[in-house]
Amino acid sequence: MIRQAKGRTPRRGPPKKPSSNQKDPVGVYCRVRPLGVEDEECCIDVISSTTIQLHAPEGLKTNRNGEYKETQYSFKKVFGVSVSQMELFEHVAKPLVDDLIRGKNGLLFTYGVTGSGKTFTMTGSPGLGGLLPRSLNMIFNSIGPYQAKRYVFKTDDKNGMEVQNEVDALLERQRRENNSSAPKASSSRQKLDPEIADMIKPDEACTADGVDEDSSYSIFVSYIEIYNNYIYDLLEETPEDAIKPKWNGGGTPSCQNTEFIPPQSKILREDQNHNMYVAGCMELEVKSPEEGFQVFWRGQKKRKVANTRLNRESSRSHSVFIIKLAQAPLDADGDNILQDKSQVSVSQLCLVDLAGSERTGRTGAEGSRMREAGNINQSLLTLRTCIEILRENQMCGTNKMVPYRDSKVTHLFKNYFDGEGKVKMVVCVNPKADDYEETFLVMRFSEMTQEVEVARPVDMPICGFTPGRRHRNQAFKEELSRRLEERGGPVDEDGPSALSHLVHSLPPLPSSELIDPHDDVTLPRLIEALQNRRRIRQMMIEEYNKAANMMKSMLQELDNNLISNDNVIHEQNGKIMEKDKVIHNNKAEIERLEKKSKMQEHKIDILQKTTKIYEGDKRSLQQELETRDQRLNRELSEKRRMEQRMHGVVSDTQYKWEKECERRVNAKQLEMQNKLWVKDEKLKQLKAIVTESKAPGRADRPDPPPRQTQPQRPSREERLPPKRSASPSPLPTTTPVRPLHRRSRSAGAEKWVDHKPSSSLDLGTVLQPIIPNSIQVSAPSEKALSKCDRYVLTHQEVASDGEIQTKLIKGEVIKTRGGGQAVQFTDIETLKQELTTIPSRKRKSSEGTPSSGDGAWTDVETRCSVAMEMRAGSNMGPGYEHHVISKRKKP
Repeated sequence: MIRQAKGRTPRRGPPKKPSSNQKDPVGVYCRVRPLGVEDEECCIDVISSTTIQLHAPEGLKTNRNGEYKETQYSFKKVFGVSVSQMELFEHVAKPLVDDLIRGKNGLLFTYGVTGSGKTFTMTGSPGLGGLLPRSLNMIFNSIGPYQAKRYVFKTDDKNGMEVQNEVDALLERQRRENNSSAPKASSSRQKLDPEIADMIKPDEACTADGVDEDSSYSIFVSYIEIYNNYIYDLLEETPEDAIKPKWNGGGTPSCQNTEFIPPQSKILREDQNHNMYVAGCMELEVKSPEEGFQVFWRGQKKRKVANTRLNRESSRSHSVFIIKLAQAPLDADGDNILQDKSQVSVSQLCLVDLAGSERTGRTGAEGSRMREAGNINQSLLTLRTCIEILRENQMCGTNKMVPYRDSKVTHLFKNYFDGEGKVKMVVCVNPKADDYEETFLVMRFSEMTQEVEVARPVDMPICGFTPGRRHRNQAFKEELSRRLEERGGPVDEDGPSALSHLVHSLPPLPSSELIDPHDDVTLPRLIEALQNRRRIRQMMIEEYNKAANMMKSMLQELDNNLISNDNVIHEQNGKIMEKDKVIHNNKAEIERLEKKSKMQEHKIDILQKTTKIYEGDKRSLQQELETRDQRLNRELSEKRRMEQRMHGVVSDTQYKWEKECERRVNAKQLEMQNKLWVKDEKLKQLKAIVTESKAPGRADRPDPPPRQTQPQRPSREERLPPKRSASPSPLPTTTPVRPLHRRSRSAGAEKWVDHKPSSSLDLGTVLQPIIPNSIQVSAPSEKALSKCDRYVLTHQEVASDGEIQTKLIKGEVIKTRGGGQAVQFTDIETLKQELTTIPSRKRKSSEGTPSSGDGAWTDVETRCSVAMEMRAGSNMGPGYEHHVISKRKKP
């Protein structure tokens, strides 16, 4: 037997039942468990019948700001701590039981944190029965009068149901009773376990409305658990304390080395209608609610439970109790079940008690308990993932594959989410503060589950027989029994007898009342009637004797046929035994191959997980490599840009410094030439004075005013203004002529902030800017700006000719929206000081002819000189210029 490799979920084929276009959301209910005695703080408040509020306990901050955060969640119905089990059943499970009887499937599961009351909600306790015992009680109260005899319905081990007549069912009962190896169903007449006795009070019994009386019903139950993602049958009969001894080398069993034979896990299969079922799972037919709950309790004792720090009896597995209802219509006479497999309808109700999600740090789980908790959390995470993808596909219109196969829980119930029945969930919460974080995750999952919609199942098709067949058949039998009882005949409830036909075939007796003693008519008439009846009786006896003889001959022939048939049956039994041996060998081979296939599947799972891990590592490494490549490319491009930028900066800087050095060398040369020229002029003047004082013949007449010699005019290169330093050059001792002061344009009626940095130098110039109504500061401040309307900055820098020039940068003070001040610059005035040389005067006459000092200037350069100051001892000295440069306002 070759099993296909595990892969994607195959595309769902056309279902047997037509799908409905109408959809219903998943019904999510919330039940709040009462606080324990030792629990003091509560984190859940019931706001209304559909809303609860979850708030963080004292000392726990739930957001980054450290503030308490309260959230509200809505459900279809919220059940507080005072709600009874009966009220919970009427709102949650009763509609599902009604649908079950009408041929529709249903799924009900409890979800919540460990210790939140899920098992109590599903099972209950004596006197406080949960959803499961109440569902069984309601089913049998509704279909009790219409149940078929045991083994009339029979499972076919392929999630289907077969129907057989009452004779075959009787033979099946006798065979199973005689077969001691077959498991016997618990009888309702047996004494119940005290732990489950009186689960439901008599006054709390309820029935379903609208039960089809023209059908026969049978109930089958099965109970499985999903432990560590393996499925086990809790109703499977296993030997008590099954021990498999290990044999030593001497061929004798070693009592010290023994091991327990674990139960065989089951596998999931898909039937012809694409519905998932557990292959090989035992389905027992039950005839009463007591018998059904007894079967459940027998499996409940085998369920995996353990003691943890949070729950004394914590469920370590997911349990699934399946109630399967088979129903078939009666024939046209309303007496027997219709022998047609296609008319058999099977519906089922799955009651699921999910194990609680838990954190190993709180439960203190170690070893196998930690592995169990990991498998439980993984299966619940898969359920949450399936719900999220279903919600995304429905709300966003996507077609993502839902990973049902990642967990046995979701794989088993995938048909319900695909539209094979109603789905309801009871969220059980514990309001104690220690469970706040787990409860918060449960609330988010339940809120998301309510947004998933499931297709509404269609109604069961109606057969074409006349309704009321069972009632008419029962009325006919009752009337026949009454008439037979009145006539003194035997009461045969199975059908009319031949005696009734005989009685009706005899002629009626005449009236035999005698009024007159001389009446000669009545008695002869009566005698004649009796003789007639006697003659008819004799004829009937003869006919019956003939029929009896004929029957005897027929019986003899039947006996002969039976004997021959017995011989044939004996031969067939021998062949059947041979076939049984072959089948037994084939089953052994199949089991061996199944074990081998399971081992291969396990290896495939391990390889797939390893492949996923390697693929994830490969993807992460590829992403990291791509990231590093991108980062390296960015760094290389940035490096190239920096190299280009630095190359441009270096070239610009080199060019600037070359110009600056050339300018400074020229300025220094001019300065040295000017100094040398001044010294030469002084020496010439001194020489002229000495020469004039030693000339003869001057003592007897007054000395005429000395003639000032005209110095030689320097060349054009010598007349360039020398470069000045930050400090003013030494001036001659004579007081210079002060020119007219030119008022700065910065003076006005506004109030100014005069900003003069502390590093400014006093150049000692005659022309100085005067700004009235100003506040002088060395550094601007918000307080000074708030009091003024205008702003001026005195800035000094070295000009291109080496001299220091002063710039007055003016602007307007503007108030900003934030309440501060900003300055918008509007104008710049430049104050520049230049050192000029004395140009040579050109006379109207020749160079050798002396002329007076009032001679006119003849060169253009001299006529264009402005703001010159004359100094004693020299013909021309340095002067000052005031240049004003106005800049246009920026738009």
